[in-house]
Amino acid sequence: MGASAMLDNDRGHTRRDALKLTGGALAGLGLTGLASAGDADTVEVNVGYSAASGERAAKAEATGVVREFNFDALTIRVNENAIRGLSKRPDVRYVERNGTMHALDQQLTWGVDRVDAEVATANGDTGAGGDVAILDTGIDSDHPDLVDNLGAGRAFVKARGKFAEDWDDDNDHGTHCAGIADADDDSQGVRGVSTEATLHAVKVLDKRGSGSFSDIAAGVEYVADQGWDVGSMSLGASSGSQALKDACSYAEDRGVFLVAAAGNDGPCGDCVGYPAAYEECLAVSSSASDDSLSGFSSTGPEVELVAPGTDIYSTIPGGYDTFSGTSMATPHVAGAAGQLMANGYTNGEARSRLKNTAEDIGLASNEQGAGLLDAAAALGHDSTDD
Repeated sequence: MGASAMLDNDRGHTRRDALKLTGGALAGLGLTGLASAGDADTVEVNVGYSAASGERAAKAEATGVVREFNFDALTIRVNENAIRGLSKRPDVRYVERNGTMHALDQQLTWGVDRVDAEVATANGDTGAGGDVAILDTGIDSDHPDLVDNLGAGRAFVKARGKFAEDWDDDNDHGTHCAGIADADDDSQGVRGVSTEATLHAVKVLDKRGSGSFSDIAAGVEYVADQGWDVGSMSLGASSGSQALKDACSYAEDRGVFLVAAAGNDGPCGDCVGYPAAYEECLAVSSSASDDSLSGFSSTGPEVELVAPGTDIYSTIPGGYDTFSGTSMATPHVAGAAGQLMANGYTNGEARSRLKNTAEDIGLASNEQGAGLLDAAAALGHDSTDD
């Protein structure tokens, strides 16, 4: 019998069109001004033409040719007085002033903001030196927000298609979780809870978001054998596996902090799935931006923390998208755990610290456990003015 990731419910709604980027390139941008040629009466314009005569006319008026395209257009420097005449020619399709575009600024997502992770980063706690393993569908090996933080990887199920690595993400889910935990704090896209921990891709779920108990147990064992700090598991099933429980015990005994998604079977009162229900794992439920419990979130006495999980914007292969699920809540906690362990906490100490500094948001104990994750407080920073 196989275990499957909670992917369908994680999306929570029809997926929005992904922002397809290449290295954080231009997307969704607007014109903001003119590029001047330096002379007060001379400007740069883009001229589109429909015949060779239009091209010749544009060049005849130009004080300089900036660029010629393979399609029927060129960029020239021209006296402003010539623009009107060129525009009226039937062999000229358009004359537009050469404006400028800018890359979109990095977004501070509501989840990272709500758990005060940016406060921790501002105080120097970036997770540098920590290791966070994402046991999931893989991680996009060349995503601009993740590539600088990527470490090792291994696939226990193979990616389908042509990918740079066998642990590359052929689903979206693992990359989304990785971005929440540890996207780079740069000028583009998003940033994670941790921003400089080393991310490791442990691909235990296939293109459909499914993996067997054995696949996942092998992934957990691998994380333990590498000596990595945190294992983040945004996956689960309603029934358990002794092999997987044994793997979790093996990892915990070797110092791994295991964080797992409570499940997306809510509303319910006692329905935390596995492996989250195992005592070796810290079970995470999901909250919305108004601090209410996410309607889909599983709850039960095993829940130890709640974290943002509704409408979370993060990385996916080739871009960004918004998903919902306890799968999204889990890497918020994993990122904070990575920061603590980078600072020398053991797995047990980090677990206690996260719980002892959590914020009570007024939910029932089986819904929030100790409370809402507060990354800044866990790391000893004051975020009470936020």
